[in-house]
Amino acid sequence: MPPGEPLFRPDWVVDNLDVIGQRLGEHVGMTATAVIVGFLISFALALLIRRRRTLTTAVIGTAGILYAIPSLALFAFLIPFTGISFVTAEIALVSYTLLILVRNILLGLDSVPAEVLEAADGMGYTARQRLWRVELPIALPIVVAGLRIATVTTVGLVSVTALIGQGGLGYLIVVVGINGFFPTATYVGALLSVALAVAADALLLGAQSRLTPWSRARSATT
Repeated sequence: MPPGEPLFRPDWVVDNLDVIGQRLGEHVGMTATAVIVGFLISFALALLIRRRRTLTTAVIGTAGILYAIPSLALFAFLIPFTGISFVTAEIALVSYTLLILVRNILLGLDSVPAEVLEAADGMGYTARQRLWRVELPIALPIVVAGLRIATVTTVGLVSVTALIGQGGLGYLIVVVGINGFFPTATYVGALLSVALAVAADALLLGAQSRLTPWSRARSATT
């Protein structure tokens, strides 16, 4: 930071609202893409495991390995194949959601009481009808809990992708702020990342409350 440069410059924020808004939009887009794709893959894997329980160790173990790989190492592995690109960033981000989402989806589906499943079978539900009409509604709170963790985690990880030319708010934190010795950009990027994580968590919690009104009613009576 140059001598005499203040730690925070409100005038820079006002003058660069368009850039900040653009980076915030990129951050939201990258987060949403990673979580949605990760959820779809995880849901398919969870259903596969339920059909073949012998695959549990292989799927969860592979997801755990991917989750444990440092982001820089994963970028270095992917770049020769997908380049320094949005695709590289998203592959890494999606891979970090799998362990959380697969485990929570499985846990949610497995939490459905056996007597409820028997009742659904007795009513003549097919396996698909039972899944969508009975199991998923009951499993939803646990599934959404996993989505909340995965989303908040991804919001933070998106910033790291600034190291390969992506990053959304990470561009402000790393490129403009740290590399440019300009703390104002770092503070703006970091504070907006935290605010985005909190907002996303609250949004998912609100969606869960609306989709499972029986849970809200039960909580109110206890």
